[in-house]
Amino acid sequence: MYIHLGRDYVLNDRDIIGIFDLETTTTYAQKNGAVVSLSDELPQCYVLADGGLVDAVYLSELSSAAMRRRAQKMVE
Repeated sequence: MYIHLGRDYVLNDRDIIGIFDLETTTTYAQKNGAVVSLSDELPQCYVLADGGLVDAVYLSELSSAAMRRRAQKMVE
């Protein structure tokens, strides 16, 4: 199944490693160039995804709770 992350980004749920609250964690991937910002707004969460050779971090203005609800809707 697929989860809409914001803007035009949709990921297969099998590729998602985790969804994390940005305020309570740190972003280590910025220095590796693996960060994709999905909003001009202040991000609230990030989605860590398996990108094959390089894992990617998607910054989203949506909260981690909103992302979790989207993921749960895909299961129902």
